[in-house]
Amino acid sequence: MAKGEGAESVSSAGLLPPSLLKPEELMRPKRVSKRKLSICSKVCYAIGGAPYQITGCALGFFLQIYLLDVAQLDPFYASIILFVGRAWDAVTDPLVGFFISKTSWSRFGRLMPWIMLSTPFAVISYLLIWFVPDFSRGQMMWYLFFYCIFQTLVTCFHVPYSALTMFISSEQSERDSATAYRMTVEVLGTVLGTAIQGQIVGKVDTPCILDPLLLNIVNSSSVVMEEVNVTHETGSLTDTRNAYMIAAGVIGGIYILCAIVLSVGVREKQASIALQLDEPVSFFQGLKLVMNHGPYIKLIAGFLFTSLAFMLLEGNFALFCTYTLGFRNEFQNILLAIMLSATLTIPFWQWFLTRFGKKTAVYIGISSATPFLILVALLKSNLVVTYIVAVAAGISVAAAFLLPWSMLPDVIDDFKLQHPDSAGHEAIFFSFYVFFTKFASGVSLGISTLSLDFAGYKTRGCSQPERVNLTLKLLVSAAPVALIILGLLLFKLYPIDEERRRKNKKALQDLREEESSNSSSESDSAELASIV
Repeated sequence: MAKGEGAESVSSAGLLPPSLLKPEELMRPKRVSKRKLSICSKVCYAIGGAPYQITGCALGFFLQIYLLDVAQLDPFYASIILFVGRAWDAVTDPLVGFFISKTSWSRFGRLMPWIMLSTPFAVISYLLIWFVPDFSRGQMMWYLFFYCIFQTLVTCFHVPYSALTMFISSEQSERDSATAYRMTVEVLGTVLGTAIQGQIVGKVDTPCILDPLLLNIVNSSSVVMEEVNVTHETGSLTDTRNAYMIAAGVIGGIYILCAIVLSVGVREKQASIALQLDEPVSFFQGLKLVMNHGPYIKLIAGFLFTSLAFMLLEGNFALFCTYTLGFRNEFQNILLAIMLSATLTIPFWQWFLTRFGKKTAVYIGISSATPFLILVALLKSNLVVTYIVAVAAGISVAAAFLLPWSMLPDVIDDFKLQHPDSAGHEAIFFSFYVFFTKFASGVSLGISTLSLDFAGYKTRGCSQPERVNLTLKLLVSAAPVALIILGLLLFKLYPIDEERRRKNKKALQDLREEESSNSSSESDSAELASIV
C-alpha cells in the first residue's frame, strides 16, 4: 500500500471518538501468527499419498505377469503396452502441470478439484486394466488404452497432490513435518500394495523350466519330469482372473477412501496476495523461468542419478535373489525387510535433516547403502548377509524417498524471492520433477531388459547362464554405486544450504507480514469509512 494511503487512514482514526471503535480494532496485531498444522491434518495429508504408491506397486510387480499368463497376450504386444504406458505416464506430468497452472481458484481450492474429480474415473480405469475382455482381437488396444487412461488420471491426482505441499502451510518446518508423514504413509503404501496383490493372487504358481542339458540327463526319471512339468496348474484360469479382479476392487476401494480422507481432513490455503500477480505469467514463460533456476536444475540432476540407482536395484533385486543368490522362496520376505526398514527409518531421517541439515542428510543417507551393495556382490550367497543388505538398503531408500520432497519447497521459496513478480508455478516444479523421475524409471527398465537379453536370459528358467548372473551383479551393485557417487558429486553444486534456507525463510516471512499489515490497514480504512 502507498505511504500516503496509510497516513490518511491513521489520521481518520485519530478524528473518531474511541467509543466508536471496537477494542479489537484498536489493538490489531502487527505480526502474523504462526499457525501449526495439527497432527490430524498431517495424517490426512499423508494418507492422500497412498493411492499412487499402492497402485504403482501392484502394476509394477504384477502387470507383466498378468498380461502374459492371465490375459495371454503375445510377449511383443505386452512389451508395447508396458513401454508405451510408461512413456505416456512421463508425458502426462508436464501436461497436467500446464492445465493446473491455468486453473483458477475456487471455493474448494485450486488443486483439490483435480484430485476429487479424477478419483472415480481413475478407479474405473484401474479395474478395467485387470479385466479380460471376451474378444481376442483388439485385446492389446484394450489394455493399452485403459493403461494410458489410468496413468493420465492418476497423474491428475498425484501432481496436484504433490503441489499441495506448498498450500497446506507457509512454514517450512510444518511442510517438512507433513512431508515426513507423507513419505511414511507412501512407503507403507508400497508394502500394502504388494501385500494385497500378493496375498490374493500370489497362490498362482508358475513352475520354472530346467535347462535342456539337465533335462537330457534326468529324462529317464519320471519323478523329476513330473516335478518340472510346465503344465502343472494350481487353479483354473477363470479363478485366477477373478482373483486379479478382487485385488483390483480392494485397491480401488482404498484409493477412494484415501481421496475422501484427504479432501475432508486437509484445507488448501490460498497463496499470500503479496506473492501473487494481477496478470499471471504464461505457462511457457513460467516454464522458462523454472528451467533457468539454477538450484532446481542442480537438485533434479542430483536426484535423477540417485533415483536411477535405486530403480535399477528395485527392478532387478528379485531376479538377483532368485538366480544369482538362489533365494527363490525368500524374495518376498527380503522385499518386506526393505520396505519395513524404509518405513521405520523415515522419522529418523526427518529428525536428522532438522538437526544437521538437508544436504548432510543427502550425503549420509543416500551413500549409506553403498558398502552393503558392494558386500552382497563380492561375497558368496548368504541369507543373513542378504537380509543385512536389505535393511541397509531400506534405510537409504527412506532417505532417497523423503529428501527430494523435503527440498523441493526450499527451491520454490528461493525462486519466489528471486522472481517476486512471477507466481503460481508450483505445479511446474513438482510435475517436471515427477517427469524426470519417471524418465529415470523408463531408462532403468530399458537398460535392465536389454542387458539381460544380451547376456542370454532364459524366460522361466530354473537357472541362468553365468553371464546373466554377472549382469545382475552389475545391475544391483556396480551400476547403482557408480550412479550414487555421480549424484552426490552433483549435489556439491546445489547452493541452498541451511544458512541460505534460513535467510529465505525470514525474507518470505517479512514479505507476508508486510502484506498482512497492508491488508489490515486497508481494512481499517474501509471500516472507518463505513462508520463515518
